[in-house]
Amino acid sequence: MMTLLIVLQFIIVVVICMAVLLQKSSSIGLGAYSGSNESLFGARGPAGFLAKFTFIMGILLIANTIALGYLYNTVGKNSLAERVQAENNASVPSAPIQPKAPLAPSLPSEINTSK
Repeated sequence: MMTLLIVLQFIIVVVICMAVLLQKSSSIGLGAYSGSNESLFGARGPAGFLAKFTFIMGILLIANTIALGYLYNTVGKNSLAERVQAENNASVPSAPIQPKAPLAPSLPSEINTSK
């Protein structure tokens, strides 16, 4: 289910990008390559249709994103960072190893301590 929603997310994003690029703007955009398709959509041209289509696809994108977030939080309880942290904690000993005897500094015999 999660994989299907992720694939759907990518498809929706690509379709939204295409719809936005096909809309007529001040610099025409990619709408110049579509030819004279204004008669197909009526007297107003594709502006109204593409605006409504982009709005609907945006709503679908938001709904799909919310569904993915909900499924991720309910299905996947452990993230990758939590798994790495758990593995690192398992390899650490519970108590630090203490040295058996404290190390005392030893002075070399050549040093003359009396002056």
